[in-house]
Amino acid sequence: MLEHLKEWAAEFVEDWGYLGIFVIAFTESIIQPIPPDPFITGGTAFGLNILYAAVIAALGSVLGGIVGYFLGKILGEPVAQKLLGEKYYNKGEILFRKYGIWAVIIAGITPIPFKVICWLSGIFEMPLGGFVLAAIVGRFPRFLIMALLGQYIGNIKF
Repeated sequence: MLEHLKEWAAEFVEDWGYLGIFVIAFTESIIQPIPPDPFITGGTAFGLNILYAAVIAALGSVLGGIVGYFLGKILGEPVAQKLLGEKYYNKGEILFRKYGIWAVIIAGITPIPFKVICWLSGIFEMPLGGFVLAAIVGRFPRFLIMALLGQYIGNIKF
């Protein structure tokens, strides 16, 4: 099992490299459920540069987050209430009114679905500059840690 996973990760890095990390990070911030973390970790375990991988993942995630932000802003409250339900919509509104930028930073660092926070940021009309800054502050450290973890794993002899 471990050998198959190792082969798959090596193949992913060889075939897709930084572009694959960018695409996964970009799309994960909009709609798809697969986080970029294992791809960053696998990439650096098999030789991708730590800093490049973290920066490219953060750039992809923030750009995808901006798309999610504008989708939330354009589609707005009615769609969000329908998708989230009134209970979660109201919780999201309270979160943004109370914490704003901190909500984005916390979602960027933790396993909270970042895409949901991106959409809600647009729906609740958070200032775009604050959103982008908070997304960078939240996403880059997380992805840098994943890249460092990958390098550490890559140095382990099996």
